[in-house]
Amino acid sequence: MACALLNGRAVPSSPRLIPTCLCVFSFLVTYLCYSALFSADAVIMQAPGDLPRGCRLSPVDGGGKRRLQKSVSCVLPFEEGERDPVRALPRRNDTLISPPVTAKFGNKKLPNAIIVGVKKGGTRAVLEFIRIHPDVRAVGTETHFFDRNHDRGLDWYRSLMPRTLEGQISMEKTPSYFVTADAPRRIAAMSRHTKLIVVVRDPVTRAISDYTQTLTKTPDLPSFQELAFLNQSQGLVDVSWNAIRIGLYALHLECWLRHFPLEQIHFVSGERLITDPAGELGRVQDFLGLKRIVTDKHFYFNRTKGFPCLKKPESSVSPRCLGKSKGRTHVQIDREAVEQLRDFYRPHNVRFYEMVGFDFRWD
Repeated sequence: MACALLNGRAVPSSPRLIPTCLCVFSFLVTYLCYSALFSADAVIMQAPGDLPRGCRLSPVDGGGKRRLQKSVSCVLPFEEGERDPVRALPRRNDTLISPPVTAKFGNKKLPNAIIVGVKKGGTRAVLEFIRIHPDVRAVGTETHFFDRNHDRGLDWYRSLMPRTLEGQISMEKTPSYFVTADAPRRIAAMSRHTKLIVVVRDPVTRAISDYTQTLTKTPDLPSFQELAFLNQSQGLVDVSWNAIRIGLYALHLECWLRHFPLEQIHFVSGERLITDPAGELGRVQDFLGLKRIVTDKHFYFNRTKGFPCLKKPESSVSPRCLGKSKGRTHVQIDREAVEQLRDFYRPHNVRFYEMVGFDFRWD
């Protein structure tokens, strides 16, 4: 056949042509073998650091040679100054080890905004509602950095934050910050540009809600009246009890205003958050400099819980409501005790209204 190809036509067998044909045939076979061998192994013979982008070496079972694994971009050359990803791969016994594929986008940064209070005011609802905004990324759990974990440092705090892309804001919520004396100074030291959100609620209702939650964890707790009053017959309220002290909003706000201007603090009404969640979230979005994307269409009122829930997202089979602890029935408190507490809080509330420039109408 080789002879036929050389002559361009079929040639009858001849004793004189046999040695020539064998020689040519051997030459062609040798040429084809070497061509196949060197075209496949050309990159294998390169040093690992010289591999084209997208190529890596992997061991072949039962042998010491390594085989080239290619991707679509394997044959593309590196651009000048571009880092060789293969050179950066870890090695074991001179064999490249492929790292796990973990696609990470964005960067972790310190929060742009913090929900600093108040406990049992509706902070969880605000966080869950605002985080459906595409430009908001938030930590799901309370970090307690500025009250309990400050000694861990800002690098530790930053590590807890979600990754954000350009244009997105990072948030966290820890409602105990509002009543922590050192929190305003510590947050200001991190960044004086941090935006602060405070969710406030009728302090009497808030105190009863606080007690109700504690009672579920500590069933043998003394009665509400025993804890709230030093002497109920005289109307003496025990302001050392945390459930009562948290509701002295004006007192706590004074500490924050020493470090932040009032316009950098946004107050959310816990009552209106229930009756008009879209309106309250609209104002939160304005305060954060976000486009109003979270609107009425995202909410419905759950009559069983007595609280608004988020409508079912397209990716879910059910609506998103807050946990079982949200919207629980409060412990019944003696009406006289409630009125005594309202009388106690009234001057503190009025002072708070004057400080923030808004009447929450808790009386």
